[in-house]
Amino acid sequence: MKKSQLKTDEYADFYATYINTVTEEFTLTEELEISVHRLVKFVREIPMDKFDYRYAEGKWTIKDILQHLIDAERIFAYRALRFARNDKTELPGFEENDYVDEARANSRSIQDLLTELLVVRQATLTLFKTFNEEELLRKGIASNKPMSVRALGFTIIGHQNHHQRVFEERYL
Repeated sequence: MKKSQLKTDEYADFYATYINTVTEEFTLTEELEISVHRLVKFVREIPMDKFDYRYAEGKWTIKDILQHLIDAERIFAYRALRFARNDKTELPGFEENDYVDEARANSRSIQDLLTELLVVRQATLTLFKTFNEEELLRKGIASNKPMSVRALGFTIIGHQNHHQRVFEERYL
């Protein structure tokens, strides 16, 4: 399935910012696989002195953002699993700043972060490949908003695209 098949009632307006960054070129599972390699290649070309750089007081470093992408993807994939399995439990949001504060990303190597990102994406990709059409259309409630399984997949991709654009515009 491609992004154009999503309906606007499958996700909160907030996530449109991310979803709109996804192209129509590939299917959801194709883009889950391709996009992570695109990001890793991009990050590997960033000069080493930029990984701990903050463009303003209180802003995250590139390492912080990579850890944020990893944490957020795990949370989005968990939500997708719960919704696909028809779990009707409403899921809470998460405070991204608290996660970054506790993650200690800046004490890690960039290679370690990229390895974890790739492993998490492989798990996400494997999970999404198990979902059939009915499961991809299922919805649940997270952060007090309805969201479909397939919208969560496109959000993972779009969230990554958004942060790569931030790297380009504010860090390099």
